[in-house]
Amino acid sequence: MDPVRPITPSTALAANLNSAQAADITSAPVSARVGYFRWVICTLLLFGVTKNYIDRQVLGVLKSTLQHDFGWNDVQYGHLVSYFQIAYGAGMLLMGRLIDRLGTRAGYALAMAFWSLASMAHAAAGSFASFAAARVALGFGEAGVFPASIKSVAEWFPKKERALATGIFNAGTNAGAIVTPLVVPWIAVHWGWRSAFLLTGALGLVWLIFWLMLYRKPEEHPRLSKAELDYIRSDPSETVGKVKWSALLPHRQTYVFVVGKFLTDPIWWFYLFWIPDFLQRQHNLALMNIGIPIMVIYVISDVGSVGGGWLSSRLIQRGYSVNAARKITLLICALCVTPIVFAYRIESLWGAVLLIGLAAAAHQGFSANLYTLTSDMFPARAVGSVVGIGGMAGAIGGMLIAEVVGHALQWTGSYMIPFVMAGSAYLIALLLIHILAPDLEPVKIA
Repeated sequence: MDPVRPITPSTALAANLNSAQAADITSAPVSARVGYFRWVICTLLLFGVTKNYIDRQVLGVLKSTLQHDFGWNDVQYGHLVSYFQIAYGAGMLLMGRLIDRLGTRAGYALAMAFWSLASMAHAAAGSFASFAAARVALGFGEAGVFPASIKSVAEWFPKKERALATGIFNAGTNAGAIVTPLVVPWIAVHWGWRSAFLLTGALGLVWLIFWLMLYRKPEEHPRLSKAELDYIRSDPSETVGKVKWSALLPHRQTYVFVVGKFLTDPIWWFYLFWIPDFLQRQHNLALMNIGIPIMVIYVISDVGSVGGGWLSSRLIQRGYSVNAARKITLLICALCVTPIVFAYRIESLWGAVLLIGLAAAAHQGFSANLYTLTSDMFPARAVGSVVGIGGMAGAIGGMLIAEVVGHALQWTGSYMIPFVMAGSAYLIALLLIHILAPDLEPVKIA
């Protein structure tokens, strides 16, 4: 890790900093006259991620209801989660590539339409097999959200703002996780669980209208001022064109993201799909009463998402190198997760909620900076593919943890094993990230 000391332009040159670091330090500060339309785009990305997480979490909120109606055990529920993860992993690999080929606007629109219809299709499911088919379709379509969102940020923001922009749209994961347990139980109780899938899925068609109305590349957008376009393009210019997977796989920087996602994504999947059950099982909460505790967890998590992105961006503005700023932030987040190993032993509901909330916040701060590493080390034209490759690794990890949790609960009735895994994953991930990319050197792709 770089020494933690301020860096001036002269010392940066003397230290032969990479171009990404130098750009972060020497770019001119934004003025009030530049404009803020890029933040409109960021808001649109925030709502897209929110919708994505609403759709994927409906099953977790309704776990007890569906288990009662269909007679599933914990292992079968774990299998359903695994099917989603398998499809999500395959989708991340293919969707990332597709978005790089089609472009962000068309690629994201296609993904949103597909997964929204898949979410609605759950309402027609009447057996384990039909639920499995709906989960596979949902997982495949939802995989497009992060490759498209990260690529959008790479197109619309200079490097020094990307971690903050990523943290803001990544807060949609928490917003979706807050809205779902508040809204879905009410819909399920009053109109039935099928209506919950149908109504939440249909929200994507509304978002799609705004996306097609508002999104263009910056240089093609009629609402963007020349001053803001110049600010967005203030980093050194990059070569245009497509990037083949074969050009990405030999680089150790690719595996920085792959390793980070494989180790930490499963923990977030665990929170999404199993924490509602943990609260109901461990603290005897009824379906209609889980909304407030889960809302608190993800409100805290939102602070971590934005705060993690803000911290590394702030450190860069204060003169730290990109390498130091990102890794200091990752380390702080990793340390904040570790107390969750005690969550299964806490008898107080709100004690457990606050501890899980802290860990979820730290995950989101870690995730925002991990995503930003892709645009630190790769040109914008390759970001979608790199995110797709890493996302596939994260989904494989998510599939594995679903099986581990399902079997652990079936055999022991305890959440000890998954919470211990959650507490240690981030420090291990950071160590491997630093070994693979000690300086976050950018990749040069012809």
